[in-house]
Amino acid sequence: VQLQASGGGLVQAGGSLRLSCVVSGGTFSAYGMAWFRQAPGKDREFVAHCTYNGVSTYYSASAKGRFTISRDNPKNTVYLQMNSLKPEDTAVYFCAALARRGYSTKTYDFTYWGQGTLVTVSS
Repeated sequence: VQLQASGGGLVQAGGSLRLSCVVSGGTFSAYGMAWFRQAPGKDREFVAHCTYNGVSTYYSASAKGRFTISRDNPKNTVYLQMNSLKPEDTAVYFCAALARRGYSTKTYDFTYWGQGTLVTVSS
C-alpha cells in the first residue's frame, strides 16, 4: 500500500490550502484515514480522522472549526481543507491509513503512512 500526499506550500496567515493523499495498492474504502503533522523539534500530532465510509470525522482542538477532512472513495483520495491558517500550523503533514474499523488519534495504530508534504504559514 502506498500513500502519496501533495498540496503543501507557502501561504500567508489567514490563507487556505487543500492537501490531497492518494492511496494505491490496497482497499482504500476499508481504511480509516487521518492526517497528522510534525513541526520541527516536536512530536508528530493528530490533526483529523475520517472513518472508512466518510460518515464520521474527528478533529484535534487546534484543527476544529478551521480544517475539514473528507474522502472520495472512487478516487482513492482523502483531503484536508485548511482555512484560516496560522503560523503555528507550519509543519510537515502526513496522511495515514488505519487498517481496521473505528478511529484513532494515535500514530502507532496506523499501518500505512505517506511521505509528508510541507506546509509553511508566514506571518
